[in-house]
Amino acid sequence: MKNVWMAVPLVIISIAGCRPTPDGPSDFAAVFDGSGGSWVDLSYAYSDETIYWPTAEPFRLTEVANGETEAGYFYSAFAFSTAEHGGTHLDAPFHFSRDGDATDEVPLSRLIAPAVVVDVTAKASPDYLVTVEDLEAFEVEHGRIPDGAVLLIRTGWGDRWPDRAAYLGTETMGPDAVPELHFPGIHPDATRWLLANRRVASVGIDTASIDYGQSSTFETHVVLYGGNVPGFENVANMGLLPPTGSFVVALPMKIKGGSGGPLRMVAFIPN
Repeated sequence: MKNVWMAVPLVIISIAGCRPTPDGPSDFAAVFDGSGGSWVDLSYAYSDETIYWPTAEPFRLTEVANGETEAGYFYSAFAFSTAEHGGTHLDAPFHFSRDGDATDEVPLSRLIAPAVVVDVTAKASPDYLVTVEDLEAFEVEHGRIPDGAVLLIRTGWGDRWPDRAAYLGTETMGPDAVPELHFPGIHPDATRWLLANRRVASVGIDTASIDYGQSSTFETHVVLYGGNVPGFENVANMGLLPPTGSFVVALPMKIKGGSGGPLRMVAFIPN
């Protein structure tokens, strides 16, 4: 695992113009000081605007302290509560696979990796399903999806955030909202093709689910997570990434035994 994980920083350093020594990287500075590239935040902030699945408990921030203390210094502290699956978040394979990795078990090699962005914005509609043909068309133009890459699907739905009605297709909350959901997702056959023909580290999308809104069987979840490949949902700012050449760092809250969790996800784009 260590060797796999270390490969990504070495690649980033090389592209950014740093020179590793035979014993390892000698200078990470160009990755982090802005001279070797730029960082993009792919995460939405958590607030009362954060979009959750209609049946999930929303994010809540409770003030514990916020002001001047008797000793004369300012002090603030808050408590928060949230469902695992809301905002920009990880779907651990355990979410839909009994034997899949839980949140704390997902290897770093699936969370820190080169990225490719398949852009279907020109075709996406509220019930669009990303197909095998979409993936093959990407490869014709940009080359094979590399083994170990984070596959990001851009539908353009991120432009609708945080308008709940536009993003989900309904303003209704609770179980009655589920049949009213309309947003793009990934066709189960495309997921089967990925598992059979490519070895992606993880799959992300700029919608509320890797399954489209009208799914009642969540087959894409079942297939992908049955292959022990994690997912990222509600990914922000995909339009700022190139089709190839960026690198993703997607670190969730490390919840022991969890099925997912809030995710701080960023990308590095070398110069």
